[in-house]
Amino acid sequence: MPLKLDLPAGLKGTAELVVGEQHTAPRIGSGRIRVLATPVMINLIEAAALAAVEQSLPEDHQSLGTHLDITHIAATPVGMRVRATAEVVRVEGRTIYLRVRAEDERELIGEGTHERVVVNLERFDRRVQEKAGDRPPFPLTESTPRK
Repeated sequence: MPLKLDLPAGLKGTAELVVGEQHTAPRIGSGRIRVLATPVMINLIEAAALAAVEQSLPEDHQSLGTHLDITHIAATPVGMRVRATAEVVRVEGRTIYLRVRAEDERELIGEGTHERVVVNLERFDRRVQEKAGDRPPFPLTESTPRK
């Protein structure tokens, strides 16, 4: 029986943080300027998406992020609060489509779309464990550090 999701359009979630040194581009490794790192903004957006949908999913199911199309359009300094919001736009089968945005205390800093797929935790975990058990030795390449 196919999974039927009861997630109405307009369902919203938020997530916030105050930018600390640990959230800056130099600390994350995504740049040299002491401002909110793009990967941290993306993480906050995913947290907002989780807040929007997780409580409405069937028991033993969870959503996984599968696609992000985000622009990061303004820098946020250390000490400033950032809020991400995610809103369900539509659901097709197991895929949830969300509109997302992030704002600091002064302006919009990022926006875009996000997709999440709902999975059965037991089946998903079983597939991951099978993959881990079937793992061949990782090949040494030119970019792999040698010991």
